[in-house]
Order: sequence, then structure tokens, then C-alpha cells
Amino acid sequence: MDVVRDDPEDGRWAAFVRRDQGADGQFVVAVETTCIYCRPTCPARRPLRKNVRFLPDAATAERQGYRACRRCKPHLAQLPSEALVEKVKALIVADLEAPPGLDALARAVGLSAAHLQKTFKKHTGLSPKEFVSAVRLERWKAELRAGKPVTEAWLEAGYGSAGRAYAAARKQMGMSPAQYGKGGAGQRITWTLLDTPLGALLLARTEKGLCRVAFGENARTLESMLRSEFPAAELERASPESDVRLRAAAVALGERSGAEQLPLDIRATAFQRQVWQALRAIPSGSTASYADVARSVGHPRAVRAVARACATNPVALAVPCHRVVHSDGSLSGYRWGPERKRALLAAERDAVGPGQV
Repeated sequence: MDVVRDDPEDGRWAAFVRRDQGADGQFVVAVETTCIYCRPTCPARRPLRKNVRFLPDAATAERQGYRACRRCKPHLAQLPSEALVEKVKALIVADLEAPPGLDALARAVGLSAAHLQKTFKKHTGLSPKEFVSAVRLERWKAELRAGKPVTEAWLEAGYGSAGRAYAAARKQMGMSPAQYGKGGAGQRITWTLLDTPLGALLLARTEKGLCRVAFGENARTLESMLRSEFPAAELERASPESDVRLRAAAVALGERSGAEQLPLDIRATAFQRQVWQALRAIPSGSTASYADVARSVGHPRAVRAVARACATNPVALAVPCHRVVHSDGSLSGYRWGPERKRALLAAERDAVGPGQV
């Protein structure tokens, strides 16, 4: 992570210099010589360091007499480009069966097709076409969970044919649509619980790989969570000693050795898969910022989408989302609690040793 060592602002100047998307919303930048304040991502030329102050938000800047920059509009809760992307999403969702194409969407928002494609992908990590696929799949899954028959569900989701629907299911559901709609009926899931220094840890697998790894306060809560997610699956509890695959997973996760190679059986969008694969490439003992991850998957402005992918990770440790931090190095949120995140990172640093990361 590129943070200037002698930066008294804990990385904020470095984040401002490189226009780090992850810093947007964390603070504003006030320039004393112009009495203007900006977002950290403002495209304007950078002022001299000695003329810059960092303030917590737009309200504080305006109380102190600074004016909002006309280019980056830091006083707005949402950037103009973000509002445009939300409008495009609404146009797509309004007619999933025959969504407007890229040219029609571009005309509706007054941009060229190329500019719209670039802007949309920067903010969401997906092209408009990929977004259509993701929304259709989520709607289909929701209809299935609500008890709709498979055919009726894919029609409601906007798929034009059974072929398209089943092709999406094979790639992203991890089971057949009928099994998904029945809460995993016909799916066999073997699971176990481990007692760790960070609390109870659930490991669950199918024949294909791990489908759930989660921390919890106690065994009852974790078992209830698993049963609510797969209410009709055949769940078989085993001890790590009696199930060779769960035993191997427990060893790999406990030693952080080979955890990134463990086979997984998880449902995901194309973008989630990209992000989760990038997280598995972060070495134990190291961290990366959300912006680092966004750049590594080829979508440098999709920082918020990366954060959402981290927050929806279903397999703790196997996909090490705890290794993602804020751009200034401070800890960000963690699905299983910030204290666990802090402890995991400390343990990994200690295991690697100084100077070996």
C-alpha cells in the first residue's frame, strides 16, 4: 500500500494525490489559498501540500468558510455520474424481458455509448449487459425462494428462453434451479464446527467444495444460519476427524497454508468471482486496500462494488476478505466483526515474521 511514511495525516495526503476512490466520503480537502474544498478524487490539479487542510465533511468545510468545488461537487451526497448510473439501472430494471440496449440507454442519458459503457463499469464493475444478467439471476433466485415453479420464475425474471436461464444457473447458482428453489433439496451438505480462539467456526461442504465458512458466537447460531440458508438440503454433521475433506480444510485454514487452493462451491456474480479470486491472491501477512483490489480486477473506480463483494463473501478465511483495509491502512468493516479482523491480521503478521511479507 502506497502511504507516505512522514505523512502526518495518516495517509490522507497520499490518497488525495493518487485520487483514491476509496477515500471518497472519508474526508474533504480544503485549499487555503482558494477557499475551496474538494473531494479526494477531484480531477483538478493538486495544490501545494502546505496549502491543504483535511476536514471530516462538507458541512465542516462550509462552516469554516470554504466553497464547494464546481468540478467535483463535494457538497452533493451523490456525484453526478453516480446519479446517472442509478438512472441507467432504473431503466434496465424497468423492463428486464427486453431491456434497452447500450445505444438506447446512452440516448436516454445524453451520452455516447462508449462514454456510458465506461462510466457504468467504473461505478458498478459491470457493463450494462452484465448488469442485466446479474439482476435477472437475483430476481430468478428470489422468485424460486418464494416458491414459484422454475419455468414461471425464469419468465418473471425476464429470461427470454429456458436455454439462457439454465446457462446462467449452471455458472452462478452452484446447484440446479429446482434444488435452489427447494432450499437445496437433493443437495447433500456435510458440516462441522470448530472451537477457535476467535469463537465457533462453521465449515460446510458439498461434493464440489466448501460452501460456507462462518464465525459465530455459538454452535446453535451457526447451525441455525446454515439450516435457514439451505432449509431442504440434506445436512449431515460430521467431526473433522471423520471427514477427510473437512479435516484438510480445517488444517489449511488454521495454518493459512494452501487456503487459497481449497475448492469452493459458492454462488456468485461474475464481478464477485473476480473480486474473490483477487482476495485469494493477497498473501498471508499482507493487506490491500479496496482501491488496490478494484485496480487488480480492472475496474479502478468500482471501489464500492468491491466493498459489497467483500461484505457478501460466504467463506471466511478461504476467501480472505479480512485482508482488505482502508487506503490509509486503518481497519474497515468485517462481516464477522472488526475484533476478529484485527486478531486475524495480527496472527498472520506474527506467523510470517518481520521483513518477510
